[in-house]
Amino acid sequence: MGAGVTTELEDLRDALLRVIESSPAGRQRVTEVMARSLVPGLFETWMQPQKGGNWAALQTSSLEQLRRYDQGVFADLQAVAAEQDSVPRQTGTASGVAAGGSRSIAAGGDIGVAITGDFATHVAGDHIDFRDATFHDQVIGVQHVRNTYENRSGVPHPVVEDWPSAKDVEPLAHGVRPTRRVQGLPLLPPYVWRDADGAVRAAVEQAGAGGGLVVVLGEPFAGKTRTALETVAEVLPGARVFAPARGEDLRALPAVLRGRPDSFVLWLDDLDTHLGDGLEPRLLAQLTGQGVAVLATLREDAYDDCRNTPRGRVLDLAHMVELPREWSEAERERAGTTGDARMTEAARCSGAEGIAAYLSVGPLLWEEWQRARRADRHPRGHALVRAAIDLARCGLQGPVSLDLLVTVHEAYDGVAGMERESVDDALLWAAEKRHGALRMLRRSGARMWEAAPYLVETAAQDASCPAVDASVWRWALEAARGDAAYDFEVVARRAGEVFRSAADAGDSRAMFDLGLLAESLGRDGETEGWFWRAAEAGQTEAAGRLGRLFVERGEAKDAEPFLEAAAEAGDAGAAALLGKVLLERAGQWLRAGAAGHDLEAHHLLGDLYFAGGDDDGAWDQYVAAATAGRAEVAISFARWHMVHNERETAKVWLQRAADAGSESGGRSVEARLGQA
Repeated sequence: MGAGVTTELEDLRDALLRVIESSPAGRQRVTEVMARSLVPGLFETWMQPQKGGNWAALQTSSLEQLRRYDQGVFADLQAVAAEQDSVPRQTGTASGVAAGGSRSIAAGGDIGVAITGDFATHVAGDHIDFRDATFHDQVIGVQHVRNTYENRSGVPHPVVEDWPSAKDVEPLAHGVRPTRRVQGLPLLPPYVWRDADGAVRAAVEQAGAGGGLVVVLGEPFAGKTRTALETVAEVLPGARVFAPARGEDLRALPAVLRGRPDSFVLWLDDLDTHLGDGLEPRLLAQLTGQGVAVLATLREDAYDDCRNTPRGRVLDLAHMVELPREWSEAERERAGTTGDARMTEAARCSGAEGIAAYLSVGPLLWEEWQRARRADRHPRGHALVRAAIDLARCGLQGPVSLDLLVTVHEAYDGVAGMERESVDDALLWAAEKRHGALRMLRRSGARMWEAAPYLVETAAQDASCPAVDASVWRWALEAARGDAAYDFEVVARRAGEVFRSAADAGDSRAMFDLGLLAESLGRDGETEGWFWRAAEAGQTEAAGRLGRLFVERGEAKDAEPFLEAAAEAGDAGAAALLGKVLLERAGQWLRAGAAGHDLEAHHLLGDLYFAGGDDDGAWDQYVAAATAGRAEVAISFARWHMVHNERETAKVWLQRAADAGSESGGRSVEARLGQA
């Protein structure tokens, strides 16, 4: 303690002794102030000399203890001393004091100053201007600090009467994290009894009975704040709760609470932000002595950081109760029976992160993903996560392949800025763990990824989230059809509902998709009906599929118009099938013509047989045509003999073709003979 401080305390002691000696009322006033002190043993030490009349036993060391550890009482004593010294003990000159004398000034009731020397001062409010003063000795100043427990920002705390009772504390205003809002449900889901609640309750009951510090310890987002507040509301419902700002100086709090009959709880969410000038062992001892229950939460990482530092020494005095982040099966069962859809969902979907983290970190994850769509953020990462969400909404539960994610996300329209982010960078961003609890995409194996269940569930319930595009449903159906890891019936059922709704609205592509879906499920009647509706609505691909169905069923004639429509639209398979159908019909009518002895029918039917590999059938038809005098059949006979390597006979028929005027045909055969 420096010489200046010592002199100040000595002067304060002398001033207090003058108050005590001045009157019984003065002694009573000092006694009442000292009775409020919580510095251990200090009041008793001062009371003993009072009983014996020896107030000179007051020591500056006791005042130093008050100055350091009980500023409220120290300030009150300063006020008492200032009032005593405000009465001049000498008559001064016109300026107030004779040269060489002394004077004490009370400025606005706030500052008491004892001065020796020649001076001329000006007093205005709580400001004393010494610019014209001359001093020949020490100048001692004692400042009276108003007893208005203020924080460092200078803003007074609410009066004690305004502090809420524990049963009326608003959880969201005292540190509980919000969850997704659902219309018709309260802002927070109902509280679920945790396995550790019995231990928390016992500790709070003990602190409520005799004061003390209870700390609920756990990982971030374990549910510590909600558990602590629910417990104190049940155990100490009528206690008034004070929740100071983080880092606030709490050293004057005992003076504010001293002598009050109410019970109090000091609420310190995230205790590490209140250590040091906030809560420290001596202050905790004072509060405990007044029966104040101090209830706090603390993250495990903060505990490790503070434990072996001077700030963390108060933890030696704490009753610690650990709250695991991962919920037990019993806790999940209780959560599933609350009747609140959010709790039911969290009990079903959350993993090792626990229900509390699922409910509180989930909304933060959703908001970050929504903001990432902007071109200057992570548009490709957003699109990849969207692809995983959409595929899960289609029914592909569990991990999906990276190849499928890439295919789906590249098909989204209107995504600006994707070229500025590689797939690898986008995956790194999406797979980063948020708040130590949740990732947007979870890796499963080398090239398999799964969307966070919270994002999937929220997207399914959020009306503002775009519907899954029809192309994604098709890719999902294809993936489910070819991979036993997925439930194809589930995907097919969901896809059918989506396609049917679109088809009812007149979407021809959806009609075609329903036809394909029915076909894959073996529902032939539905298949034909949907293909027919789609074809009539102008879906040419559906016309081709319908034409094939008719051909397979032996109804080639009915297939022709549908195959022709598809062929004209560029369907090569439909065009080939239509040609085959027409050839078969041509054979049917050529046979009818040949049966009626039409010579051209014999000739063309022979060509048809010959092209189809029926050499004997072709020979019979050529002979019938030639016998009846059809000269044009000679070229076909020449080809027949050439194929059978009968060169001389082929030359004879070649000559007959030339004689009949089929010069071009004859040259063609001759050229082939020459090549042979």
